[in-house]
Amino acid sequence: MSLRVGVVGGGQLARMMIAPAVELGVEIRVLAEDEGMAASLAATAVGDYRDADTVLAFARDVDVVTFDHEHVPQEVLSVLVADGVAVRPGPGALRFAQDKLVMRARLAELGMPQPDWAAVHDAAELGEFLDAHGGRAVVKTPRGGYDGKGVRVVSAATEADDWFTTLAEDARGGALLVEELVDFSRELAQQVARRPSGDVRAYPVVETVQRDGVCAEVLAPAPHASERLIDVAARIGVGIAEGLDVTGMLAVELFETTDDRLLVNELAMRPHNSGHWSQDGAVTSQFEQHLRAVLDLPLGDPSPRAAWSVMVNILGGPADGTLDERFPAALAAHPAAKVHTYGKSPRPGRKVGHVNAVGDDLDDVAYEARAAASHFLD
Repeated sequence: MSLRVGVVGGGQLARMMIAPAVELGVEIRVLAEDEGMAASLAATAVGDYRDADTVLAFARDVDVVTFDHEHVPQEVLSVLVADGVAVRPGPGALRFAQDKLVMRARLAELGMPQPDWAAVHDAAELGEFLDAHGGRAVVKTPRGGYDGKGVRVVSAATEADDWFTTLAEDARGGALLVEELVDFSRELAQQVARRPSGDVRAYPVVETVQRDGVCAEVLAPAPHASERLIDVAARIGVGIAEGLDVTGMLAVELFETTDDRLLVNELAMRPHNSGHWSQDGAVTSQFEQHLRAVLDLPLGDPSPRAAWSVMVNILGGPADGTLDERFPAALAAHPAAKVHTYGKSPRPGRKVGHVNAVGDDLDDVAYEARAAASHFLD
């Protein structure tokens, strides 16, 4: 019997695990939130990932459970573990990806470099932080934010009043996370894979280009990266993976500051947008690597296949018609580009696909990826 991996969540990350699962001879099963989601090809169940009975029924038929996102409640994860289900990453690790305040506190314990931060319970505490940090700061909701959601740059303590009101109405108390507004020259990402047995592999550090809080492009490896930067980024990634007991893929989003420091911004414990380049640009893609890691199989080689890889997200898609209608022109004009779509209908700002290009000249590779992606936009 083949190994069986159950993925909770039916989005594009689960979809992109399907091909490497087939190649590895691994049976992949998906618990999708709704019919017709991106990973519907492997959806063996549809249900609410917040319902313990639903997730447990799904999990009992697989060898290991992993995730397309980090939103499965701790109570549900605890039920799985109590029933003997192999959950990777486990609840102990996932809580650091689910709550940014918990993450910041643990990273501080590990001695990881990060922006100045504080937990603030009201406008007065936020005002004190602003006064101490030049009058501007970044406020984040600790739970649930992604792709720029749940993040605000504020210059007055009253600019987060609606979030404080929501916290007060929640009846459980709580706080917002406030961070210094980092003066950074660019954003980077370090990916690491880790098996339950402790074996670790680090991918090349990459540069990520954000637009409106959403990743638009990834350049791999990060251009103009010194040996020191490469070494420090890898040590941060491996240190976090080990310190948080992550199993599977870990993405550490980093700021490179104008004074040549690296600071940890965000974490993701799953395949990540910053690693999509690896599908066509690395010996072992992040999606194959994640499956290997959660099954505790020997990890693959994360080395690049070419000097440069560039990933360009297709954000929104065409205003009229479908992505499929754009394929012939894109493929004819850019036969070396690799187009990956997610089975999603176009919608402004939505990630509906991406394009990868690889080669020896960064400018040529970037042009190829951008030009191919442009065929899917208006």
